[in-house]
Amino acid sequence: MPELPDIVVYIEALERRILGQTLTRVRVVSPFLLRTAVPPLSSAAGKKVLRLRRLGKRICIGLEDDLWLVLHLMIAGRLHWRACGAKVSPPRGLAAFDFRAGSLLWTEAGSQKRASLHVVSGEADLRDVDPGGIEVLDSDASRFAAVLVSANHTLKRALTDPRLFSGIGNAYSDEILHEARLSPLAQTQKLAVAEIDRLFEATRTTLNRWTERLRSEAGEKFPENVTAFREGMAVHGRYKQPCPRCGTKIQRIRYASTETNYCPTCQTGGKLLADRALSRLLREDWPRTLDELEMLTKRS
Repeated sequence: MPELPDIVVYIEALERRILGQTLTRVRVVSPFLLRTAVPPLSSAAGKKVLRLRRLGKRICIGLEDDLWLVLHLMIAGRLHWRACGAKVSPPRGLAAFDFRAGSLLWTEAGSQKRASLHVVSGEADLRDVDPGGIEVLDSDASRFAAVLVSANHTLKRALTDPRLFSGIGNAYSDEILHEARLSPLAQTQKLAVAEIDRLFEATRTTLNRWTERLRSEAGEKFPENVTAFREGMAVHGRYKQPCPRCGTKIQRIRYASTETNYCPTCQTGGKLLADRALSRLLREDWPRTLDELEMLTKRS
């Protein structure tokens, strides 16, 4: 799923292309996409783009008459800038937003169809689609700490909860926790003050670093290679590859359709975190340390 750094770079690319331009029409080819009926989507046609805004992982396009188009790309949604009137067709094509300078195409890979478009009127309605998480880059350490310990969750869950923190998902939470040298399963209310401070700085450092890197990679072009797995990431998507800090093989915890990647040496004191599927299968044979994992690997 595109997260804060990806959304920021998307918005910057859109500002250069559609800010001040008139939206001539919206073509929706997948009926599931539009999640609101009032105001009607047709009311957006003919209105000028006055502003763009990020709301968590959502892209908000502000039009005249205080009308907003709120795009939530979800896991597999992506945006593309094409020539005006470019064809958009299912199953991957969801919609196209046409301007005189070009067309913004919205696609989604896969069959789950999670992406959504909301049309809202005014700031109050816009706030209604905001999950409410704080912007860490605009926050201070004390505010961050208060939100973090407001409930007792694992660090992974807390960082990716949009009601707590804005714009952080599966990929960058892995990178943040590696930067902070903290276990993804550490409990928020059991952290020491120094650990919370370290996490705050790691969150800001990671989000700023990747925003600058993606901005540099895109340059003046529209960002087309948006992915959760990027060259240069420390742990995310790097299962069994060496940790760039210590050389230990990256491990993972799998659940549902996602996974958490971490370095046992840097983050968990050499302890292996139990993967639900494998630990259920192996039961008492589940390795607890890297040495036990190595022995199990050799036996198999």
